[in-house]
Amino acid sequence: MRKRFADSDSFVRISPKGGSRRGRRSDLADDAFDHVEFDWFPEGDGAFDDADDASIPTATGADAPPQGDRWSTWDQSTPTEKGPEPRPDWVVTELAAVDTELGIVKTGKEADVFLVERSVPGTGRRTLMAAKRYRDGHHRLFHRDSGYLEGRSHKESRVSRAMAKRTEFGKQAIAGQWAGAEFAALSRLWLAGAAVPYPVQILGTEILMEFVGDESGAAAPRLAQVRPEDADLDDLWSQLGHSLSLLARDGYAHGDLSAYNILVHEGRLVIIDVPQIVDVIANPRGRSFLERDVRNVGAWFTARGLPERRVEELAAELAFDARLD
Repeated sequence: MRKRFADSDSFVRISPKGGSRRGRRSDLADDAFDHVEFDWFPEGDGAFDDADDASIPTATGADAPPQGDRWSTWDQSTPTEKGPEPRPDWVVTELAAVDTELGIVKTGKEADVFLVERSVPGTGRRTLMAAKRYRDGHHRLFHRDSGYLEGRSHKESRVSRAMAKRTEFGKQAIAGQWAGAEFAALSRLWLAGAAVPYPVQILGTEILMEFVGDESGAAAPRLAQVRPEDADLDDLWSQLGHSLSLLARDGYAHGDLSAYNILVHEGRLVIIDVPQIVDVIANPRGRSFLERDVRNVGAWFTARGLPERRVEELAAELAFDARLD
């Protein structure tokens, strides 16, 4: 089913399974996602230990759906754990839907992304989603998390102390924060009009979101994989600047932006991997994160002909948008 590229951290091509299966946006409202919350953490053990164990739990016996791997988990997420409204038409919310895992899209140090189909058997209702599954505190490799966590706090001081001391409980709280932070950030950015995948729902350490790719399951290439002759540099740079400006006006920076966490699908630029979103006002290193984002991704553009002055101009514009100047 899975045909990997040589690079284990690359996207993979997904082949359809054969035979039997196993087992518009709105303006940002003043009161909607007014502050990104970073106080979510799971109870008990982590949901997934590693990439091999992170597949969809398969229902068996009387609880098994007629096809697919599991019943839709839509009803297991609370209203605040579901994507912002109005939801896109492609989001399948029917409780009769089933989820089927079709393969792995991308592996990473902190999380793995799987391709999941949610469909209603006997109907034409079907959608592909990307399921991003974070690893628990024992297996995650967020070697830079201390810098990103500056400016974040938990409403309970005991949790904040545990996180600072990196106790077992603290590590688990941090692990939960990354998933919760990414879902909240995606929701906020989507409402603001930024080019990010629509966040469908979060359940534990799994985020289900819009799959950026075609209907066959082929994922969109990362910006770093786009050939210069296939890219409209001016248009892509303008799209990037617009989304980064929306973040900055809301007081945030991506925090780890590069040509490797931007997708390009049919000329549309989409920013991904936002769990480390940085509050540029609360974080004492906020300005440096903002400027680094622009220069990191700007290096890809300048190497392909974009004037370097435009990179510096965008960095200055974003600092102004974020009210740092």
